[in-house]
Amino acid sequence: MIFLIRHGEAAASWGDHPDPGLSDLGKGQAEAAAEILTRLGATSAISSPMQRCRETARPFEARAGLTASVVPEVSEISTPAGIQDRVAWLRGLMAGTWTEAGAGLTAWRSRMSETVTSLPDGVAVFSHFVAINALVGALEGDDRVTVFRPGHCSVTRLERRGGVLRVAEYGSESATRVL
Repeated sequence: MIFLIRHGEAAASWGDHPDPGLSDLGKGQAEAAAEILTRLGATSAISSPMQRCRETARPFEARAGLTASVVPEVSEISTPAGIQDRVAWLRGLMAGTWTEAGAGLTAWRSRMSETVTSLPDGVAVFSHFVAINALVGALEGDDRVTVFRPGHCSVTRLERRGGVLRVAEYGSESATRVL
């Protein structure tokens, strides 16, 4: 089993701050996720380099007595150069498909999929809404950018079936808004 964890609630919106930490609620969500991951048998971790993911990983790191490896391939989607309104761009992207998104973003999705597919069982992957959607869509052959709406600190479980990584169970969902 590989576990995908969306970061906890951020202290600032995506449109207001490029790399916010967690809010107080987000810190509590991270503690709850650490308990779930421990119970499910996670044994190691990787994290996006973004502050909200690093902070979400900390309670699990403390419980497991480890430090998550920082892996850029599971980071937040990058805003293309020349985009003035990040929020409007992301809203449009989330309503579309990876085919429509273009070669640069589909290459990002492929790199992330290759990275996670190569992980051993037991790894907790602390990542982001769009990244988790990109990954589960790639694994399930779904071209939509938004396959589901993982809530803060939701845990999506992946398992290998016949040597192929697939979604075993989607994490809890929420009404995430891009602000």
